[in-house]
Amino acid sequence: MTETDLSTSDDRTSDDRTSDGRTSNDRTPGLAGPEHASGPRPARVAELLAAGPGSEVLLAGAVRRTVLPGGLRVVTEKVPGVRSVAIGIWVGVGSRDETPLTGGCSHYLEHLLFKGTPSRDALSISASIEAVGGDLNAFTAKEYTCYYARVLDVDMDLAIDVVCDMVANSLVTADDVEAERGVILEEIAMHEDDPGDVVHDVFADAVLGSSVLGRPVLGTVDTIEALGRETVFDYYRERYAPPALVVSIAGNIEHDHALDRVVAAFADRLTGPARPQEVRRGEYPFPPPPGIVVTNRPTEQAHVVLGTAGLSRHDPRRYALGVLSTALGGGMSSRLFQEVREKRGLAYSVYSFDNQFADAGLFGVYAGCTPGRADEVLEICREQVHRIAEHGITAEELERARGQNRGGLVLNLEDTGSRMSRLGKSELVHGELLSVDEVLARVEAVTLDDVRAVAGELVDQPWALGVIGPFEDHDFSAAVAR
Repeated sequence: MTETDLSTSDDRTSDDRTSDGRTSNDRTPGLAGPEHASGPRPARVAELLAAGPGSEVLLAGAVRRTVLPGGLRVVTEKVPGVRSVAIGIWVGVGSRDETPLTGGCSHYLEHLLFKGTPSRDALSISASIEAVGGDLNAFTAKEYTCYYARVLDVDMDLAIDVVCDMVANSLVTADDVEAERGVILEEIAMHEDDPGDVVHDVFADAVLGSSVLGRPVLGTVDTIEALGRETVFDYYRERYAPPALVVSIAGNIEHDHALDRVVAAFADRLTGPARPQEVRRGEYPFPPPPGIVVTNRPTEQAHVVLGTAGLSRHDPRRYALGVLSTALGGGMSSRLFQEVREKRGLAYSVYSFDNQFADAGLFGVYAGCTPGRADEVLEICREQVHRIAEHGITAEELERARGQNRGGLVLNLEDTGSRMSRLGKSELVHGELLSVDEVLARVEAVTLDDVRAVAGELVDQPWALGVIGPFEDHDFSAAVAR
């Protein structure tokens, strides 16, 4: 296996015994790494590694990347001085890959992969990680799904075996599909009881309509009730192929040792060319101009999201948009917090956000307020965005927003789970891994003119509004008037 020096570039930016007979007391003492492995590599592991293109050394040797036969990628980061390891398997499939009839299938499948494999039942999967004090979980987004665990370094082999087994070998039985259907319907009901969350779905509907990014990740009651075992299993086998998978591991590890465990877990599926799935790009087919979507509910508060189309994760202006969002509504010192909450007492929660996808984005402002104050709150939010587009932000606001983004990035790096996420997302959805210094330099390079320019582009676009509250015939058109 050959090794090549390479400089590439992440950008910024919710039982005691395993199936092979090992108990938690059989764990290797000391650090996990090749120096603690006993004997040479198994012949099959060595054969599969030899068939791939080798490993790359990234970011001054801290990060290493290997592409295996079949296109599966393994990216690791050795973090000195920690005793934990975080492993994640990132799958390049999410709710945008579903059809209108299979809405929620990605999330449904995420649940089902915890139900059992030929060598582990559901209890063994969860108990094996909990028995060593670790965490095991997963989440589904619009463009990817992630299964992850965080354990002590001495339990890395166990975590890799369990998570890889789940992703590679799940049974997805008809009985499990039926049992989990009820769980997911309850999750949808729980989500619907939180208007502060649901209003973001309403806003997405206002901007994106029924296009693929406008659909809810959870699906709907109708689509979940209609999904059968054959549809879900076919989706699993088609979408969870090695080219769509990235295994990211960060912590007190050695790349070669972790790689051997991943290869052993996926050995039967590592065939074909070492050609990973390409990073999503392109132009998003936006539906007709956005509008106003109001969901009439007898809530105590009105929940509103005002916004427009944002920028994709590949757009170089995303750093300026991040600084704009921070200055506008990114904390207690932001304009919206000061104007809406501190000076006028009109809302408890108010913030701005920017969501980035491969070929599109969303930018918006959320507020929760008394229904009778909704128009006033929306006017203040709209006015603040237009003021920045016309006059910009101050030099003090720029420095504070840049510092907030810089500090948030660096503080996140103290957690192995955040480092693992950074590796996985960089490889799967960005197609590059930037060093921390490179990201900080791009944030630092944002100027007052950059922030004003991106704000001007936003206000020149059609705006949309999502509302949940006790409104039957209320006219909100002034909020989105240009």
